Amino acid sequence: MNFPKELKYTNDHEWVKIDGDIATIGITEFAQRELGDIVYVEVETVGETIASGEIFGTVEAVKTVSDLFMPLEGEIIEFNEELEAAPEVVNEDPYGAGWMIKVRILGDLPSDLLSPEEYAELIGA
Repeated sequence: MNFPKELKYTNDHEWVKIDGDIATIGITEFAQRELGDIVYVEVETVGETIASGEIFGTVEAVKTVSDLFMPLEGEIIEFNEELEAAPEVVNEDPYGAGWMIKVRILGDLPSDLLSPEEYAELIGA
């Protein structure tokens, strides 16, 4: 399994890419494999400030719906609209074209974000 070194990870299987005060967030390769074929991604929180640990949206697969948890506090400034027409991109390229939201970071980064090595250990990879 692939865990890009430049990313941080969460216990809830989201990844975070930090670029200045903007974070790009998606779900990990492990998460999309566990979910199976993704058929819908819903994020109706654009423009809202969401606290770390709160739900910012959902991802729907053929067999289940899973909540998406905010890995840090911030204002959601963009949703990847490509996912409305092609949610399967999350399965095909979870760390690239399958990103979900962009966030303006507010406050400090949480100390519980995981390194790629810590995340690999978490999932037993």
